[in-house]
Parts: sequence; C-alpha cells; structure tokens
Amino acid sequence: MKTDIILAGVGGQGILSIAAAIGSAALTNNLYLKQAETHGMSQRGGDVQSFLRLSDTPIYSDLIPMGGADLILSVEPMEALRYLPYLKPNGYVVTNTVPFINIPDYPEEQSVIAKIESLPHHVLIDADGIAREEVSNVRASNFVMLGAASPFIEIPFDYLAAGIEAIFNRKGQEVVDMNLKALHAGREFALRYAAGK
Repeated sequence: MKTDIILAGVGGQGILSIAAAIGSAALTNNLYLKQAETHGMSQRGGDVQSFLRLSDTPIYSDLIPMGGADLILSVEPMEALRYLPYLKPNGYVVTNTVPFINIPDYPEEQSVIAKIESLPHHVLIDADGIAREEVSNVRASNFVMLGAASPFIEIPFDYLAAGIEAIFNRKGQEVVDMNLKALHAGREFALRYAAGK
C-alpha cells in the first residue's frame, strides 16, 4: 500500500490541520509517513501546500515526483490546478468549489471549474456551504474536504475520525464533535457524487 497526497490551499484554510489528522491516522494504522510543507506567505493569504506520503513499507523521500500523486485535496479550486502536473493519470482531484480570490487576475471561476470537470477522476464540493448548513460553522470546511477525500485515502475512515479527535481533544468535545460532523458530511457527499457519475 502506498498513497501520495498533495494538500493545497491558501493560508487560514486549515491545510495543516488536515495534514495533522491524516498523519495521526496513518501512525495509528502503523503506516510509514513522510511529510513536507510549504507555507509561503500563508498569513497573508498565500498558498499553503503539504506533501503526504503514506506506505506500509519504508519511504525514503518526503517529496512527491511529477506524475506521482494519487490524490490532490484542495480547499481552493485554483490551487488544485497549480498541482495538476503532479497527478497520476488515474489520480483523483477533490476540491472545494468556493474560490479564495486574493489576487487581481484570478482566472474566471467557471473556466477553473470546467478544467477540473474535464479530469477523469474528480469530486467538486461546496465545502463552505456544507459546513455552514450541516455544522453551522464555515471554519469546519477543511474537514468537510477531508471527508470528501476519505474514500480515496487508503486509511480506514474510523482512523481519520480518531485523528481529528487526537488533534482537537484539548479544545473540548464541542470542537471535536463539530469537526467530526463536518468529516461525515463531506464523506456522504463524496459517496453520493461518485454514485451519480
């Protein structure tokens, strides 16, 4: 088993929390893990990216080669496009449809979505809307995204849920429950989305 994941987004969107939850789940599942992060100007809305490499055998590099990613999980649609050269031909792109427009020449939104829709394996999800409606907190949209990507990560779903519990326990049960609800809502959406294709 080997899964190479690229997490992509913009500062403040919770990319590092997603990485922490997956990392905790991988270690609990006795998997090897390598991680590399780029924060850029994250506090000023710059891009944030994390490479996660999971395997049941030792991993010798924390970088994912071009054409080597099994999954791009992006909490911002244009950031998904940035990493497409890394995607395997049969890899999945799971992205939020809500743009974070932080530059004056942000591409036309529909053209970004159309490019993702042209890919053979993708899930487009309004994670912000689902977080707002299902959890009453748009800040949980990152874990809606993790839930939507969970069918394509070779870690049992219960371990991902336990990863969220592990990183948020210190903040109290209410925060844990909110993020778990977001995780389940994202997974349910992705399973319906895949069934409808």
